[in-house]
Amino acid sequence: MTSTTYQTCLASLTLTDSNTNGGGDASSSPTTEALLECISNTFDTTHQNTNASIDTFFLLYAASLIFFMQTGFAMICAGCVRINNVQNTLLKNLLDACGASLGFYTVGYAFAFGGYNSSSSSSYGETSTTFIGKENFFLMGVENDSFWLFQFAFCATSATIVAGTLAERCQMTAYLAYSIMLAAFVYPVVVHSIWSPQGFLSAHNPTPLWGSGMVDFAGGSVVHLTGGMTALIATKILGPRTGRFHDLRGKILKEPNVFPGHSLALQCLGTFILWFGWYGFNAGSIISLTLDDHHLVVSHTAINTTLSAAAGCVSTLCLSTIVAERMSGEVTFNLQYAMNGCLSGLVAITAGCSIVESWASIVIGLVSGALYLCCSKLLVRRRIDDAVDAIPVHMINGIWGSLSVGLFAEPTLMKAVYGTSDHVGWFYSWGRGNADAVLLACQVVGILFVVGWVMCTMTPFFWLLHYCGFLRSDSLEEVVGLDIGYTGGGIRNHRDNFESENLDEFLKEYEHRQRERAYFKKNSDRGIPASSIHQDSLHGSSYHGRRIITQNMIESLDTTSSNVVGNNNNTRAIANDVENSDTSVSDNNAAVGDGHGDDQRKTV
Repeated sequence: MTSTTYQTCLASLTLTDSNTNGGGDASSSPTTEALLECISNTFDTTHQNTNASIDTFFLLYAASLIFFMQTGFAMICAGCVRINNVQNTLLKNLLDACGASLGFYTVGYAFAFGGYNSSSSSSYGETSTTFIGKENFFLMGVENDSFWLFQFAFCATSATIVAGTLAERCQMTAYLAYSIMLAAFVYPVVVHSIWSPQGFLSAHNPTPLWGSGMVDFAGGSVVHLTGGMTALIATKILGPRTGRFHDLRGKILKEPNVFPGHSLALQCLGTFILWFGWYGFNAGSIISLTLDDHHLVVSHTAINTTLSAAAGCVSTLCLSTIVAERMSGEVTFNLQYAMNGCLSGLVAITAGCSIVESWASIVIGLVSGALYLCCSKLLVRRRIDDAVDAIPVHMINGIWGSLSVGLFAEPTLMKAVYGTSDHVGWFYSWGRGNADAVLLACQVVGILFVVGWVMCTMTPFFWLLHYCGFLRSDSLEEVVGLDIGYTGGGIRNHRDNFESENLDEFLKEYEHRQRERAYFKKNSDRGIPASSIHQDSLHGSSYHGRRIITQNMIESLDTTSSNVVGNNNNTRAIANDVENSDTSVSDNNAAVGDGHGDDQRKTV
């Protein structure tokens, strides 16, 4: 390499001197200073190209690991739902990646990092602070495509967090619309504010907030809090799964029904895949592997990721076992709690994985496991239906992870990663002899911003989908399984996958409704009546009502009510409720909701 460089420089300088002298003596040798300068410049150029190649490969490799996490999310979601919803759930996970890629390519990246690498002299310069990016739409003018791919993988992760929460009851159209909305607008604004040098919360801003800015190394708030908060808003508007918290007459159950997933093996596989992908998620966030001591930072980040995940798993398993022993007197070990505790530890360490010491990562993981378990129980008490516990895992521990940075950020590591240690973790500030809580305050402001921004944007969005009838699936489809309604196939072919009582009655009603829809689509100029699909007056009884009583059931109840003395009052009340509703256009149209009228059928 050295001799080749020497010969190249010698030939180049000799030719240059010859041309300068007008074709004179070509045998004259270049000066030693010129030759050394040429060799030095050549080595510098080669070194820079090598570093750029290493950094590009590192980003592509990390992006691949992060994108592979989509497989883990898909496996967890598929394992947590009932078997007649597996295909629908997997398709929604696939749509996450598709919707996120389109949204982030068109406008999302521009809103997040637009102008960051621009050489133009516009007002969007390096020292300006803006709310949103304004350049590089459709990747025009982007020089580093690997950076786009890396950021897209993060965006897709944020979008897929909601998939499991809305499982078994969300329409496909709403899911694709949500994925694009989050990837194209909501998520990029959060990224710009916290990660872009032009963001008002960014620690990389030349004039950061209070001289510190918010520190979120790998996306504890940017990715997980954004996705978890969106999941909470969506499930509150969407409502719980049919039969989860209410009985067949719409009354609140003393003990909620448990809908166990069909495969713990898939859930465990998904957990290990996510853990594996998290090394790319956290370690890859260093962006450049060749600068200063970044290779040491990456190694430390991977160790902290491992320790926090392990501590979260052990913490949740031990606490759940103690609670179960106190409640039932038996010692039981819950695999689902252990897996979600592991994921909670991973989420909690994400924000500060590179700037906290190893012992602190264990503390963060232990606390995350306890927070997950408490918040999971709280959601059930508040009748919020989260099929995969994504809200306590991602939202709650995203908040805790961001706060932990303000407590445990170590000065030496802050200096190595962010170039300054003026404001560090609160506990270390006490060690310096002061109570400087500037970093902690910046973390709180950042959390409040993310929560407020997501609420202000996604709440109206989901309410609009709900109002237009595009959010919740038909309740009969919920009973027979969304695989039938959205992925095709004959109903009777899926019979072995049904887990509902009065199966024949539900299948008969569902088949009738399908024939009715097909008839109106073919023969009616005005489209399908509101009672056949989710429109107009059907909203009240289908989305959050609590009945699924066919007209034939009402007539039977009226005929036999005089012979059923014990149930006479209930029968008349049910009949009056349905007769006064506007949701029926034929004898077989149903008022659908969160209960399924099994008690009425048994009475008949």
